[in-house]
Amino acid sequence: MDALFLPLADAVGASVDQIKLISCLLIAYPLGSLFVRVPSTQPALRHLFSICVALLFFFPVLKIYSAFFQLLASILATYFIAKYNKSSKMPWIVFVIVMGHLTVNHVIRAVYGFSYETMEVTGPQMVLTMKLTTFAWNVYDGRRKAEALDKWQLSKRITKYPSILEFLGYSFYFPGILVGPYLDFPEYMELINETMFQHAHVKATLKAGRRLPPGRKRAAYTKMVMGLIYLGAFVVLGGKYNYSISLTDEFARMPLLKRIFLYQLSGPIERAKYYAIWTLTEGASILTGLGFTDVGAHGTPHWDGAANVKVFQIEFPSNFKVLLDSWNMKTNVWLRECVYKRVTPAGKKPGNMSSMITFFTSAFWHGIASGYYLTFLMGGFITAAARQARSNIRPLLLPPASNPNASPTLLKRLYDLGGTILSIMILNYAASPFILLSAKDSILTWQRLGWYGHIVIIGSLVFFYAGGAKFFKGLQKAKGIVQPVRGKPSAVGNGDVKVNGTTTGTDTPVSEKNFVLPPSVDKVVSPRS
Repeated sequence: MDALFLPLADAVGASVDQIKLISCLLIAYPLGSLFVRVPSTQPALRHLFSICVALLFFFPVLKIYSAFFQLLASILATYFIAKYNKSSKMPWIVFVIVMGHLTVNHVIRAVYGFSYETMEVTGPQMVLTMKLTTFAWNVYDGRRKAEALDKWQLSKRITKYPSILEFLGYSFYFPGILVGPYLDFPEYMELINETMFQHAHVKATLKAGRRLPPGRKRAAYTKMVMGLIYLGAFVVLGGKYNYSISLTDEFARMPLLKRIFLYQLSGPIERAKYYAIWTLTEGASILTGLGFTDVGAHGTPHWDGAANVKVFQIEFPSNFKVLLDSWNMKTNVWLRECVYKRVTPAGKKPGNMSSMITFFTSAFWHGIASGYYLTFLMGGFITAAARQARSNIRPLLLPPASNPNASPTLLKRLYDLGGTILSIMILNYAASPFILLSAKDSILTWQRLGWYGHIVIIGSLVFFYAGGAKFFKGLQKAKGIVQPVRGKPSAVGNGDVKVNGTTTGTDTPVSEKNFVLPPSVDKVVSPRS
């Protein structure tokens, strides 16, 4: 089958494995249209459909036979451990086994020096790790008392253990098996049974003889076109604008300001490959019915629930929190629900230790390259600095409580503009080690960029902790600005937090959710989904 991909690979200057990956994502589109034609009254056929397509991807197309059987081993281990181990340690046992298996393969990849173009097991295994560990927690929550659960846990709990066929169908859900999107088991079963389309207000939008709301194909193929545009931008411009230019002698001879400016141009092109992969797989998922959120105010169905990235909010963020909330959104949900909240003792609020464990888990999940850890270590400092700025400066610029709908002042507009520019510059600086991988290359890059990211972030932390925070709190007090009380329930209700448009439960009040999850800058376009 390689003969089908070799001419295209030669024409665009890409590896055969990369062309195969993109081809699988595109093949998923017509297969998605076939999937929805399998009656929801025949769920077993839908599960088998996904399994068979996964076999097609792994065997004749990608030819990564051992990868399939390794994934199958993790799947079966999770299924039987979660079924028969009724202890509170069960989710952690699954977590250690699945994450340990992934880490072994990360080490093997590093030892053999596989290039990022090489398609092997770690890409699909990273997605599967999220699915299996989430499943284990969902099963555990299904065995707990309902009053002990928050809203997310209550909505995702599994009280009826699935059959092996259902679990295999979930694990090998074909649009997301290679690069995501990750989804939880209850969400998958809603897709299989089409229960999300059975509500009266949703049925009102259905055309005669149709089972699914309108707009699905339009949304899906719009994503496909956008994904191909992002991919084209990367192919055409990636050779000139990329983070590796910082390692060239020509770059080193440029004036500092020119180096910094050129690096800002490289960032969007580097990210374009991730936008391409995630947008393509989102479109294929939509065709199967995944991603339906609800019907809008004007009766228009929304198909944005399978999104893993919001491109505009990343390239033009109002602040760093918005930027990270819009990047690799599904991984952020996994880290929040399966790590951040789970490592926090019952009855306690998540704190710095929970945050650091979450950052470390994210880096560990990505691999063993030193560049990952430099990025996530930097991410911890960025999060702390962003929290200080949002807590101390932003309240002074908001409209007064007596007139909350007042137009933003010039100072607030300048603050927002500065936040946008600074956020994207910090992203381009902090994410470079993730792409360069080597600590040596990463430190050389930061040096050639004048350490501007460290100067801004560390400098701001020193300022706030040396008295700046106290100064701004004094200004807030003088203006009569009331800060939310730590530990009190927020206005969302009973400690719930609205994340990416979804209200989810947590032990932490909204006022403390300035915490931002790690920037999961996955090597998706390489086979490291």
